[in-house]
Amino acid sequence: MKDKKKSEFGARALGKNIRVSASKIRRIIDRIRGCSHGEALVLPEFMPYKTCHLISQLILSAAANANTNLGLNKSNLFISEARVENSAYLRRFRPRAQGRGYPIKKPTCKVTIKSNSNIVGEVER
Repeated sequence: MKDKKKSEFGARALGKNIRVSASKIRRIIDRIRGCSHGEALVLPEFMPYKTCHLISQLILSAAANANTNLGLNKSNLFISEARVENSAYLRRFRPRAQGRGYPIKKPTCKVTIKSNSNIVGEVER
């Protein structure tokens, strides 16, 4: 475990308990995976989805983490990994006929965005 290669060199941003279903965020994440930092910021601006703003914030957060913690330049960054996972459901109950309660499940998800530098990938090879 300790002899692991430095392939995990990079910064990440994690969004937990985002109140959107995973399939709705996955259609945005699939477009930005593997893009450069600048391109990943521009792509969600022109998509007609409500959650694009959340994804843009996570991209900015990953770039800021790479800049402050690792000293990497934002112009050399690219999105190396973008992952969406289902999280716990937010449960609510709706009143129904004859005193019964009907459960409503509101989905939440967890988004992980990892950014690496182009220069680091060239040095390791």
